[in-house]
Amino acid sequence: MKDVVLVTGSSRGIGKAIALRLAKSGYQVVIHYRIQQKEADAVQEQINALGGQSRVLQFDVTDREQARSVLNEDINQNGAYYGVVCNAGITSDAAFPAMTGEQWDNVIHTNLDSFYNVLNPVTMPMVRRRKPGRIVTIASVSGLIGNRGQVNYSAAKAGIIAATKSLALELAKREISVNCVAPGFIETEMTDQIPVEEALKLIPFRRAGKVEEVAALVNFLISPESSYITKQVIAVNGGMC
Repeated sequence: MKDVVLVTGSSRGIGKAIALRLAKSGYQVVIHYRIQQKEADAVQEQINALGGQSRVLQFDVTDREQARSVLNEDINQNGAYYGVVCNAGITSDAAFPAMTGEQWDNVIHTNLDSFYNVLNPVTMPMVRRRKPGRIVTIASVSGLIGNRGQVNYSAAKAGIIAATKSLALELAKREISVNCVAPGFIETEMTDQIPVEEALKLIPFRRAGKVEEVAALVNFLISPESSYITKQVIAVNGGMC
């Protein structure tokens, strides 16, 4: 049976690219979405066209009980995951003095709380497999160097980085690696509102990254070839930091 990898937020953007790249590498992919069912189904159709295997889960990563219930049911029916990619996230930008409590809460809950809500239910089943496993979290350059208008997003992503390193230490003796990928300015729906010319001035490569470039790194970190890599934060940002 093919190793199974859950990819949260995989109905579009970076998550979709990761799901497709893993499917091309022969993994069975668990596609996750919150509200975009048509997009998730389309990703599954693309994986099927590649000759891959996948299934689709729906839950809100901010809803702890719902996430636990859905993940437990899937694991009980199909077995523990070999790998998990925590990708789901949102932005809600504003200058800090003008940032509303709702903007702060929504970003923290979706980006940071989801680390616990998704990984806590799946970690012990991964341990009980008694086989190597892989966890990859998706942070951001904002979590490394900060960014104007993104105090909430930067705080959440910095928290993910710290949590990733701590979890890596806990799971190392189980041969479950835990690493973090920190993308910079990547062409996705989330970056459509960013002034491109201003953003490019901050990037030594003078171009935006592609979702496939992030997916390629995640694919490597999920693969057996990365077996001695853990607790690392790897930036994909064209040299921004």
